[in-house]
Amino acid sequence: MDRVQLLLVGLPLFLFCSDILNLFTPPPPSKPSHHHPHHVPSSKQQQTLDFPTQTTIRSGATININFCSSCSYRGTAETIKKGLETAFPGADVILANYPPALPKRILSKAVPVFQVGVMGIVLGGEHIFPRLGYMNPPAWYFSMRQNRFGTIATAWLLGNVMQSFLQSSGAFEVYYNGELIFSKLKEQRFPSEIELRELLNRKLASSRTVDGLRADGLWS
Repeated sequence: MDRVQLLLVGLPLFLFCSDILNLFTPPPPSKPSHHHPHHVPSSKQQQTLDFPTQTTIRSGATININFCSSCSYRGTAETIKKGLETAFPGADVILANYPPALPKRILSKAVPVFQVGVMGIVLGGEHIFPRLGYMNPPAWYFSMRQNRFGTIATAWLLGNVMQSFLQSSGAFEVYYNGELIFSKLKEQRFPSEIELRELLNRKLASSRTVDGLRADGLWS
């Protein structure tokens, strides 16, 4: 086997091993966010994030933004996080991945098995089929065998596309103290920064009203 063949076989094997490690390795713990009350955003940020007023949120309030990390939504989440921290000093804005549904997660774990199976059949089918009781391999095996490196590359690329689809949830969910205030899965769109500010202001006004009634003994 010459160097080109070694490279064509070794590269998919290396990528497969790295995918296996990334698939079963737990994500690193998220770093606690530290709010800097005296931080002054740059003029460029002020133009992008249109939050003209500030509303102080009581200490301990949490805003969770759960988004699809495999859908390239992190940039949008980071931008909205900075805007919310600017508009609501004292709020703890936490970003987290929103996992796909359980059936999609299970199917995504079967994709590497498919990729390895195709590689094993192409590279060692003449030994595999006799052990399975087939003395004469099927015709499709010889077609795959004629272009084995193309077959391996196609199976690898197709498997990666399938895995990317199965691992994506398309979610961008915003919670305030555990209560859902915006759902991209329901609205089929991203929230605007002004829209989130208004939703949070309504929640704050509602909670302050309830706290006032409790203080007056009118709400139990």
